[in-house]
Parts: sequence; C-alpha cells; structure tokens
Amino acid sequence: MTAHADPQRFQTLLRAHERIVFKVAALYAAHAEDRRDLAQEIGLQAWRSFARYDERRAKFSTWLYRVALNVAISQLRKSDGAQGGRLEPLEQHHLDGIGGEPVPEPDERLAALYAFIGRLDALNRALILLYLEDKSHAEIAEILGISTTNVATKIGRIKQTLRGQMAGAAATGD
Repeated sequence: MTAHADPQRFQTLLRAHERIVFKVAALYAAHAEDRRDLAQEIGLQAWRSFARYDERRAKFSTWLYRVALNVAISQLRKSDGAQGGRLEPLEQHHLDGIGGEPVPEPDERLAALYAFIGRLDALNRALILLYLEDKSHAEIAEILGISTTNVATKIGRIKQTLRGQMAGAAATGD
C-alpha cells in the first residue's frame, strides 16, 4: 500500500527512525551546524517523498536510509564542487552532540576507523555505515541500488584496505 501524505503517520515513523537521519548526517557533515542543516533537509525530502513510499516494497527504515543517503550524497557533491572536491576526513569530534547526547571518547583504533571512513567516497561511506549497522548484504543492496555481489565485493575491498592502513599505522606508531 502506498503511503498517503499523512503528517501524523509520517512524524511517528520519522521519530521512531530518527537515528538513521542523525547517523547519515553525522557521516556526511563535519560540523554541528551542517549536521543540523543536513538532518533538516533529509526530513524535508523524506516528507516530500512520503506520498510515494510503498510499504509493500520496502520497510520504512530501508526507504528512509535511501532518502537520507541520496540527500547526503547530493549535498556532498554540491559542497565538493564549491570546495574543489576536497573532503574533510570524519573525526570523532564531528560526531559530538548528535541527538543532544555526547559521544564517548574513542580509543585510538576507533578514531583511526572514523578517519578512514571519512576518507571513503560517498558510496563506500554509505555502504560501510550500513554494514556497521548490521544490515545484511541484501538490505544494503536494496538501499543503495546495487547488486548483493557488488556489496560483498566492496565490503571485502574496504576491509582489506582498512586492515592495511591499520597495520601500517601500527608499524609506524601512529
């Protein structure tokens, strides 16, 4: 059944899944103000698209991830064009204050993981976010619109690269 533009139903669903919006905003926007702006834009675009949401085709969380990632990637591309394509690596301090709750201090390995994720391109960043959320390869494929085989291949490559970077950092003492 296709969703009707029912504001109360939309707000209930969005509130129940707001962590998705905050996580995507945190992963694609480095500064608190940019995260708030991105979260608002995601909410706005989700509302505009809600009338086309079909609960027979996808769970709300899957649909919301797709909307949120599309908005975030579009915003990232716009800002990259304005900044000459420069991406700022995601650091732990970028995640502070999401949802009003402080994020605990990470250990060095977690900080290195955040930095690594921040250097990934937009698609791989989305992919690893979903992977770290314990989404299945099939769910990730559905959200990102790529094949399950492609998901498995990309995750394998990301893990291999990460292992290499972590081993290199350990060897140099970084």
